[in-house]
Amino acid sequence: MVSGGPYGIEDILGGAGYTKALIILFIFPFLWSFPTALMLGELASAIPSEGGFYVWVRRAMGPFWGYQEAWLSLTASIFDMAIYPTIFVLYLGKILPSWTAGSRGIVWEVAMVTACCLWNLCGAPSVGRGSVTLFILLLSPFAVLTVLAFLHGPHGQHHAAAFTGGSINTAIIVALWNYMGWDNATTVAEEVENPRRNYPLAMIAATTLVAISYILPVAALAYAGVSVNQFSTGSWTDAARILGGPILAGAIVLCGIFNGLGMFNALVMSYTRLPMVLAQDGMLPQWLTLRNKRGVPWAAIIVCGIAWAAALGFRFEELISIDLILYGSSLLLEFVALAVLRFKEPDLPRPFRAGNLFMACTLGVSPALLIGYVMYAARDERMAHIPALLFGLLIALAGPLFYWISRKCWGQKTISQSVLAPTGD
Repeated sequence: MVSGGPYGIEDILGGAGYTKALIILFIFPFLWSFPTALMLGELASAIPSEGGFYVWVRRAMGPFWGYQEAWLSLTASIFDMAIYPTIFVLYLGKILPSWTAGSRGIVWEVAMVTACCLWNLCGAPSVGRGSVTLFILLLSPFAVLTVLAFLHGPHGQHHAAAFTGGSINTAIIVALWNYMGWDNATTVAEEVENPRRNYPLAMIAATTLVAISYILPVAALAYAGVSVNQFSTGSWTDAARILGGPILAGAIVLCGIFNGLGMFNALVMSYTRLPMVLAQDGMLPQWLTLRNKRGVPWAAIIVCGIAWAAALGFRFEELISIDLILYGSSLLLEFVALAVLRFKEPDLPRPFRAGNLFMACTLGVSPALLIGYVMYAARDERMAHIPALLFGLLIALAGPLFYWISRKCWGQKTISQSVLAPTGD
């Protein structure tokens, strides 16, 4: 749900060059990923409920803010989920360009959305096992690329020319996007074995693994002297062809196709639990709570799949900017919930604690500063012919309106057991 290997970090290299890219990739886990992982480790172990971050914010600050958390997350998902079919088609086009030419690319994107929704109907265990398998598969060609790059040495004929510059704003925004999404795994807490123990362990271990999977290939290319001028999404193929020939380049392309599929598939599982829990709380139609025999919310999957398909066609940069603005706003609410619950429920059993009270209250400072930077950097980006920042603000401000509509249309019905049930054994 966070990373499918180094796919997607090419724009960091193209925007910043090797030295700045490595600095960004090294320090962002400490400024962005680890604070988020610590926050999620505490809240997921204390309140391991279906709906995850929505339940935490609602419990801490009430139904209005809980609804805003869900609204920001679901609207962010519309733009986030459009990125992965884009990557899927981009790499498919490198193998079979005629298959993705013109409107055929959109057809393949819709087909991928449909396939992942059908896969998710098989249940969380099936998606989880598939994700582990795909992640190992995706990393394998990069392991070969990294070894070949270090063996190649710094004095080969492909030694990099001086970096001629790019957009550092792009590099930072893409890095934040590649390191985000840790909270997505919390929405399926009731479908996870021993969540109080496994969530904190998974968060800390995965944060480290993701950082290594980004830094090692970049460091290897820097050592080998492969030029990153004009590096952009899909350029790993060119680096692989230089160092390993057409076979390695073909493996990178093939795994790039699986990357888009695997990331999208895992995130379908996460996002579709939110409409189901909102419906249980009387904030959406009750038919969204319908599940199949495996406990999968099939009605929510269909609705979300249609919404995600509707966002296909935007540019990669547009999608990332608006995604980060909306996702970042929802993440800040989660950090607030962490601090509020320390005061509101000091005796709540917390198998994992994100430090003392001061640390819990200040853990979100560096993520907040980075989110503020993204909003500033996005001031010149445009989405649907208006500034991306304004576009994101309009979506966020629609949250209170839809909260009022939800209460009027479906009423404030029985609060779900996930919110009011005791959390102790």
